[in-house]
Amino acid sequence: MSELQREVEELERKSASSRLFDIRLLIGGLFALYGVIVGIVGLTDGQAEIDKAQGININLWTGVGMLVLGVVFLLWAKLNPQKVPAAEASEQDGTSTE
Repeated sequence: MSELQREVEELERKSASSRLFDIRLLIGGLFALYGVIVGIVGLTDGQAEIDKAQGININLWTGVGMLVLGVVFLLWAKLNPQKVPAAEASEQDGTSTE
């Protein structure tokens, strides 16, 4: 096996974790961030804005909902992390599944 081929295999093995990008972290983080922002706006709304929404502080409730959804996504990603598929793991070890 040539040295170049070994280097390529080593880089592929190291990059396996970078292919495990979890979109749940991005979605959860953005929903949590926007939920905090919208919630703060809801806390600072005046009575005129609340009256426009028929007496409901819609910004506050939307912010709370977004924050809860973001936390659910983040917890989901934390409690059920992605794993390297068995085929990729065996290729990295140099063993064959056939």
